[in-house]
Amino acid sequence: MSQQPVVAVLGLGAMGHAFAANLLKKDFVVRGWNRTRAKGEDLLDAGLQLSDSAAQAVEGADVVIAMLSDGDTTRQTLTEASSALKQGATVCQMGTIGVEATDALIADLQHARPDVLFIDAPVSGTKAPAENAQILVMASGDQSKAQAAEQVFAAIGKGTQWLGEAGASSRMKLVVNSWLIGLMQSLAESTRLAEQFGFSTDDLWKVLDGGPLAAPYAKMKLGMIASGDFTPQMHLVWALKDAKLALDAAGESKLPALENIVDVWQQAVDAGYGEQDLAAVYQYLKR
Repeated sequence: MSQQPVVAVLGLGAMGHAFAANLLKKDFVVRGWNRTRAKGEDLLDAGLQLSDSAAQAVEGADVVIAMLSDGDTTRQTLTEASSALKQGATVCQMGTIGVEATDALIADLQHARPDVLFIDAPVSGTKAPAENAQILVMASGDQSKAQAAEQVFAAIGKGTQWLGEAGASSRMKLVVNSWLIGLMQSLAESTRLAEQFGFSTDDLWKVLDGGPLAAPYAKMKLGMIASGDFTPQMHLVWALKDAKLALDAAGESKLPALENIVDVWQQAVDAGYGEQDLAAVYQYLKR
């Protein structure tokens, strides 16, 4: 009999769908739930047990992954499903929901289900890395009790970085995404300046590739800009959400560049670019 944990995936959008697909490929028993059921139906032939409710999905599951759009949705879904959780189950919150919602969720579960192990585990990586099991899991919580969760993380990613007490990872995720968002805005503006001087995106990358500034992420986004194909790896509207979460969590810290980016990206979303990849901010600047 397999010793792999039974896994429930709550939220079958781009990332949750990729997690479920990779778990199924590695012969895990996987139960899935999504508010729009159709998003999981293509995995039925691969063995996904698609549930009609989050509570139904988590019944008997050893590990529950929550990969939902925002903090309110995540808290509501897990609150509704909490009574159905298996005794001693592990709940892994893997979305980017911010500091306030993460801390509230930890308190919710400690009150309702003190027997449950909560692991705060957002990821570094977008759609394509998730589909190829190349994400990095940033985990925080009681690692000594997280053997089942670590089996799941090994199946969906390339590594796990443990960061301390539950809640630390959601804070680090905002740090990482702030860096990514700043890089994207700078890259879009630098590309516009390069074009003004008569240089192509290929010219720009060749110079970057010759020195210490050759971030693979920049190469990928320059490829999008060159092709004009902004099929989302990370939607601009969700990146804007993450930037706002970072500003909310920053408290008294001054983050003027991020504040300016939020203003620009909000304008881009209002102009209709929100459902494209965040690299589409280049298109907005080019108008």
